[in-house]
Amino acid sequence: MGLFRRAEGSVEDWQPRLWAIVIGLGLIVIWVIAFIAKNSDNVQIDFVLFSTHASLIWLVILLLGAGFLGGVLASQLYRRRSGRAAQEHRGSDA
Repeated sequence: MGLFRRAEGSVEDWQPRLWAIVIGLGLIVIWVIAFIAKNSDNVQIDFVLFSTHASLIWLVILLLGAGFLGGVLASQLYRRRSGRAAQEHRGSDA
């Protein structure tokens, strides 16, 4: 009964791409854990109106978030300005 058997050679037993992804993800997880452990020092953060103490990893996360938000806002401004310029250009041709 060969109904549920795989044909020989159709699926490789050794899947190098799968193992490369698994090893790569494992290395990333190890790196993130080491990154958090190495950046657990307490630092003073001085916001102009107040200051506070926080773990260095929280400062890194805060700056990543601020950079991401700034990038999103800048891209929206660029998109809005380039859209408006294209609309004005089309309006002057008519």
